[in-house]
Amino acid sequence: MRDRSELLGYGEHVDIKIGIINSPREIAFESKQTAEEIEKAVSEALTSQTHLALQDEKGRKYVVAAAALAYVEFGSEEARRIGFVA
Repeated sequence: MRDRSELLGYGEHVDIKIGIINSPREIAFESKQTAEEIEKAVSEALTSQTHLALQDEKGRKYVVAAAALAYVEFGSEEARRIGFVA
């Protein structure tokens, strides 16, 4: 069941930007994963030297080789409102 805040248009999202070595563009998306989950996934990828796998809010997965990571930037979670604010 969806929680009340989600039904009212509030949702927890984390903005993520992934920089790739030797690439002028970054990968940017929003995720429903928590900041702690993202930090843990990045740390595990760098420690194991395999890959970083994250999922966006629509269910698409992003997989990047750990050796290709230049940086991973993620913003703090914030509640978003839908509609007009007076």
